[in-house]
Amino acid sequence: MPKDAPSNGGALLDEAPVGPRQRVSEMQAKPHRWAAADHGRRFDGLFNLVHDPATLRLAFDRVAGNQGVRTAGVDGLTVTDVEEQIGVLRFLDDLRAQLKVGLFRALPVREK
Repeated sequence: MPKDAPSNGGALLDEAPVGPRQRVSEMQAKPHRWAAADHGRRFDGLFNLVHDPATLRLAFDRVAGNQGVRTAGVDGLTVTDVEEQIGVLRFLDDLRAQLKVGLFRALPVREK
């Protein structure tokens, strides 16, 4: 057996569910490695990462952790509105469906 062969010590970890942060990190690491190895490589499938449930969940969690969490976005919703009135999973599922079929259009951001 080669010295650099990985051990099977993490086999149980493969069966454990992966959280959104780790899943997104792994999804970002692959294209990074590929781009470093081949500077001319094209990435046609990156859109799939945008509407991946883990990416959307991580993005929502980041917005929910921002200082302006109580301020409504351009859509008029706060994080609390989404959590209490719509439900995070339902909100993200709807957003994902709109992204996949190309219906989602970002609203213009108001500048102060």
